Amino acid sequence: MTDHAARLGTKIDWTSKLRHGLQVLAFALAIATIQYGFQPDKPYGPPLIYSVLIAIITWAVIDIGREFFPSSAETGWPKGFAGVGLVAAGIVLGYLLGTTLGDRLCVFYGWFPAGTSGKSSHDLRSSLLITLMAGVAGSYYFYTVNKSAYLTRKMDEARQHASEARLKLLETQLEPHMLFNTLANLRALIGSDPQRAQVMLDHMIAYLRATLGASLATTHTLEAEFDRLRDYLELMAIRMGPRLGFTLDLPGELSQHQVPTLLLQPLVENSIKHGLEPKVQGGRVTVSARREDGFVVLEVADSGVGLSSTLEARPGFGVTQVRERLLATYGTSSAIELIAFPAGGTRAAARFPLKP
Repeated sequence: MTDHAARLGTKIDWTSKLRHGLQVLAFALAIATIQYGFQPDKPYGPPLIYSVLIAIITWAVIDIGREFFPSSAETGWPKGFAGVGLVAAGIVLGYLLGTTLGDRLCVFYGWFPAGTSGKSSHDLRSSLLITLMAGVAGSYYFYTVNKSAYLTRKMDEARQHASEARLKLLETQLEPHMLFNTLANLRALIGSDPQRAQVMLDHMIAYLRATLGASLATTHTLEAEFDRLRDYLELMAIRMGPRLGFTLDLPGELSQHQVPTLLLQPLVENSIKHGLEPKVQGGRVTVSARREDGFVVLEVADSGVGLSSTLEARPGFGVTQVRERLLATYGTSSAIELIAFPAGGTRAAARFPLKP
């Protein structure tokens, strides 16, 4: 088997070809029925046989033959004169082979006398005209179908690239935000507690190493997301001391689920900055994941001072970033909500479809 033949065998979508063949067959039956309707005094068999044979052979030459042209690999149709020549060859071969086989079958079934075609010159001209018109119309139909599918694929690719670019842009906005906050905390510790500043610097280096390693991808597993949150919370625990406690709860069944990188980071930052830092005794941050009715629900809850009226009316940088990243990845089927607990504290919940 040649390389081209092997490549051809792997590329042909035979299900699609069968669907096209059935459409052509239905079209051929309709043409035969129309011909019979104009000549009801003649048997239905001959127009049916000629119509089906010519149509199927023409379709096979064009629809399967176009796979042999490299230029049709992307659009599904040969470019330039190759496409026109293929249609012409299909119509000519379909007519010649179809009429030859049709003559023999009509003689075999007794519709035509032996040794004749049983068709007048008028019938031959009509048959040739019908073949030409049907071949051109059918080819144009399949050309437009393939062109439409090609444009749809290109639009989907463009949307995907746009979504990826948007996620990358949001991530580049998020990374400096977190980094500047951490450096500010580190600067404060250097003067007051150099030993803790050294430990914090070691944690920050480990965190940045993991972050840079995952920067080439727009998504990672929930397990990786929780690992990076653990690194960040360890950093914050060094600065805040016993005022910060945290719990990470990730079920094993969701550990390999893909999510946008650093999705929960801004929500955890919000809990610390707006919830626990203003509270003298501090508190606890709980990050959890669960499966709920075909959705994944990620929650960041804190026992801080609660949701201020300003943040409740106009969510800040972190919530806005998470909302935009969810929309860019999951569309309108995703959502995020902020809820203030009556006794103090805030819960942020992100919800999006569970994907395999």
